[in-house]
Amino acid sequence: MKKIGFLSFGHWTPSPQSQTRSASDVLLQSIDLAVAAEELGADGAYFRVHHFARQLASPFPLLAAVGARTSRIEIGTGVIDMRYENPLYMAEDAGSADLISGGRLQLGVSRGSPEQVVDGYRYFGYQPREGQDHADLAREHTAVLLKVLEGEGFAEPNPRPMFPNPPGLLRLEPHSEGLRERIWWGAGTRQTAEWTARQGMNLMSSTLLSEDTGVPFHELQAEQIERFRKAWADAGHDRTPRVSVSRSIFPVVSDLDRAYFGGQGSGGDQVGFLDGGKARFGKTYAGEPDRLVEELARDEAVAAADTLLLTIPNQLGVDYCAHVLDTLLTEVAPALGWR
Repeated sequence: MKKIGFLSFGHWTPSPQSQTRSASDVLLQSIDLAVAAEELGADGAYFRVHHFARQLASPFPLLAAVGARTSRIEIGTGVIDMRYENPLYMAEDAGSADLISGGRLQLGVSRGSPEQVVDGYRYFGYQPREGQDHADLAREHTAVLLKVLEGEGFAEPNPRPMFPNPPGLLRLEPHSEGLRERIWWGAGTRQTAEWTARQGMNLMSSTLLSEDTGVPFHELQAEQIERFRKAWADAGHDRTPRVSVSRSIFPVVSDLDRAYFGGQGSGGDQVGFLDGGKARFGKTYAGEPDRLVEELARDEAVAAADTLLLTIPNQLGVDYCAHVLDTLLTEVAPALGWR
């Protein structure tokens, strides 16, 4: 059995070819798609976070709204760029969204990806301290977030408060019990995956890795997952971690599917450059369900992960994205033993 959800990048554009022509469109349709996904039997609704772009940005109002409109499906991010975040304010927002959803929040965080602007986190008031780089800044903010999510008091109470305080140091409120164990780190390398394990975070691996050893993407990603789990065991954590991978998978069962994606399933991995280094990108899976079953059965990383996030073309609208999910859940997943 495997948890299957969608990952939306939340693109919007005023183009007449887009079904999401404004920020309002993409936010409201994101909620509707999460509701539809839950009705179809999917397990997760995840959203990418980008700043200074016509995409989803501040995630917590959206996550809270999705949590209020659904009852079972996991809600999450993939990922929040921690360079931009005030970790204390973030802990309050995350706690609120988690409580609204009844403890269904799965929060993916990371260093982030190439930005629309140069060092955009500086406009938010954050910059690395002397001797640090931007990756250090993200990890420092994450360490603070993880600490305050444990729920221990750390702030000296006012001796003459407006309202009575409980005894001792105060913690951030609202506190959501168990959220600390539902934090994921988006790791782009094998070494970062090992670091993630040592911090006690779940592993979120995407459709690209910012390294290339010459082996197919799914094999490199499977090695990353294996090294994560070994590092987790070596760290002695007392729970079983979770691992997700993202894939672009488009079952072709109609003329419309064929028009959109009929020519995209014949390629393989791509190798490029990201932040000045070599990176390997995973392939797009597109084709008839029987062919997808054969191809996905050979994907070692998908087999190793407990959670699969489907990157969806959100600009094609709720109905079409729900159709893609439904076809995969009913015509592909059962043949692979995922359902």
